[in-house]
Amino acid sequence: MAALEPARPRFRLVAVALLVAGAACTPTPAPRADRTTSEPATAPSGPTASATPTSEAPSSAVIRSSGGSLLVRGTYPRVASRCVRYHPPRLLARYPGTLSVKRSDDGTLALTVTLPFEDYLEGIAEVPPSWPRAALEAQAIAARSYALATTGWEGAEGEALKTPICATTSCQVYRGIPVPFDPTVRRWFAAVRHTSGEVLLYGDRPADTVYFSTSNGRTYGNDEVFGSAPLPYLRPAVERDDGASPVSHWRVRVPFDDLATFLHEAGEWPQHRTVSSVGLESSTVTVRGESGSRSMDLTTFRDAVNVWGPCLKPGRYPPSPLPVTLPSRWMTLSSSGGAAVAVGRGWGHGAGMVQWGAYGKALRGLPASDILAYYYGGLRPQIYPEPGLIHVRVVSGLTSIRVVPSRPRATLNGEALGSERVTITGGGELTVTTRP
Repeated sequence: MAALEPARPRFRLVAVALLVAGAACTPTPAPRADRTTSEPATAPSGPTASATPTSEAPSSAVIRSSGGSLLVRGTYPRVASRCVRYHPPRLLARYPGTLSVKRSDDGTLALTVTLPFEDYLEGIAEVPPSWPRAALEAQAIAARSYALATTGWEGAEGEALKTPICATTSCQVYRGIPVPFDPTVRRWFAAVRHTSGEVLLYGDRPADTVYFSTSNGRTYGNDEVFGSAPLPYLRPAVERDDGASPVSHWRVRVPFDDLATFLHEAGEWPQHRTVSSVGLESSTVTVRGESGSRSMDLTTFRDAVNVWGPCLKPGRYPPSPLPVTLPSRWMTLSSSGGAAVAVGRGWGHGAGMVQWGAYGKALRGLPASDILAYYYGGLRPQIYPEPGLIHVRVVSGLTSIRVVPSRPRATLNGEALGSERVTITGGGELTVTTRP
């Protein structure tokens, strides 16, 4: 989890949607930004309508949707992988607004979308749109407040927000328009519209409304989680309403043979050496075996299992319905029957609103204002000036991007694009081609 800066708190967010209906990002938006599709992104073939000459190659390209949307397919560099069933990641997404594609120093491409602030909020993919209305509205207000707080917004109504925001769980998950379109997302759109302009304020500034998926029965102060100065609206609270979460309580068994393999791949255990026992005291894991014992912090241990488990044994890890094999640090660890047995609760950093708790409170009949006040020290929504436009850093590290406008009024670098599709490739220079 990211730490807060003492002077200007910034938080890492852990999203929820992946675990709503089990293992596969569910009936709703998946929270991970590296969502992939197996559909290939093909390069244009045949004669092109236009091509950027090598001698005048630009470092960026701007495509404006002009009222429609832009379907984007992106390809990442080919890499060697030891993972079983490895599938190269692909980007498949649809965005409103304007796309800016820039070539990085290493030749890869970075994609930023600029769009109206409320359209950005409609593309947030943090909770299922099937959730109760009050939970959706609480999430919309928290997401709006978080975006304004972490970008340092201080402008007047309708001005452009200069500081960009990322689209991953390091900020909050932005997916754009669902591909394929899911009609149930209109319930989320309605929650955003119904709360338009509503923000939680501390003093006269938007509050840093961090949130996370599922608790261990309580929340924690921001100082406990991030090591930053205590904030009055991010104090510990008891949580009794998130029991419907698939990770409210969990138990995972990792055979010692598997554990030895994962720890070796992570550089924490000798090769071909067996593990005979594990134990956890405070935040230190002790692993014992024929080569002696090794101690490591719990984060290192969890990372080894969470990264190498699905890589080397994807059919077994993570066990359904968990989003990752060891979802949280709130766990016990013991040895039983030739395996490490982890018993734990929750998923996320532990500060602010519990998303599954908001779900439970909404089912009990609490309105969004009461839900937010419970988690954020009594703060209730107030109307606050909103930016007109926001810049969202969608993705970086791509080798090529193909863009298809939904309407013929789109433009490329200020010139009419019509119904043509655009392919942008990186490498030694940025190349832009169009074709019908």
